[in-house]
Amino acid sequence: MTTFDLSPLWRTTVGFDEFDRLFDTVFSSETKANTYPPYNIVKTDKNNYQITMAIAGFDESNIDISLEENLLVIKGDNESGNGLDENVEYLHRGIATRNFERRFEIADSVKVNEADLKNGLLVIGLEREIPEHKKPRKIEIGSNSKTINA
Repeated sequence: MTTFDLSPLWRTTVGFDEFDRLFDTVFSSETKANTYPPYNIVKTDKNNYQITMAIAGFDESNIDISLEENLLVIKGDNESGNGLDENVEYLHRGIATRNFERRFEIADSVKVNEADLKNGLLVIGLEREIPEHKKPRKIEIGSNSKTINA
């Protein structure tokens, strides 16, 4: 089994990045056992992310998306016989339509904007909202500053 060491990528960072936990969860060996349904996590710009899941055979009525504190839970329950037609003789069944539950741990500052299901792909849009006190700000150097006592 291949494991990925992402520590070289974080050498230039100071402090804690909320998405370190997300990537650690994705690349940890414990989550490799559950690979259905397959998904991608994409950073679309500086503060926006997108989770795309391949869920062929499911429609909106079979999918439940919930957000509880920092846990995004996506459940698929295909009650209609796993999407299979009883009157058809399958020579090969390669499209999995079994029930699933996928969990994503997200940071406090991330909110779910939208979810869309089209052509068998569930796309969930996420946005990181940086609180005002965490946004970068310019510190002016001037003669009016207070003296710091050591």
